Amino acid sequence: MEIFETQENNFTIVIVKGRIDSYTAPQFLEFLKSITAREIYTIFLDLQDVIYISSAGLRVLIDILKTCKKSGQGDLILVSVPQRVNETLELAGFTQLFRLFPDVQTALEQYKA
Repeated sequence: MEIFETQENNFTIVIVKGRIDSYTAPQFLEFLKSITAREIYTIFLDLQDVIYISSAGLRVLIDILKTCKKSGQGDLILVSVPQRVNETLELAGFTQLFRLFPDVQTALEQYKA
């Protein structure tokens, strides 16, 4: 798994590539926690190149979503979610919890805190 952070329009975008599983989930969690530790609570998570997400990865998403929401003004926004990952989110009932956008540009244009 590879993780990158970038900025666009004063928003933080995290790009994840590869598998998010029980082996990589701790690294994924620490990366996202390092962002919220800087008091950045609105995160756009680009999953375009994620080929698999396990229950450990789903737990990370929920943990960070809670942290972002607790701030009172943040959110974890999922963008460019591949079909296979989206199916996993649907099976877990997570599509109701997250805002999903087809791509980063659309998310940045349509996002309202």
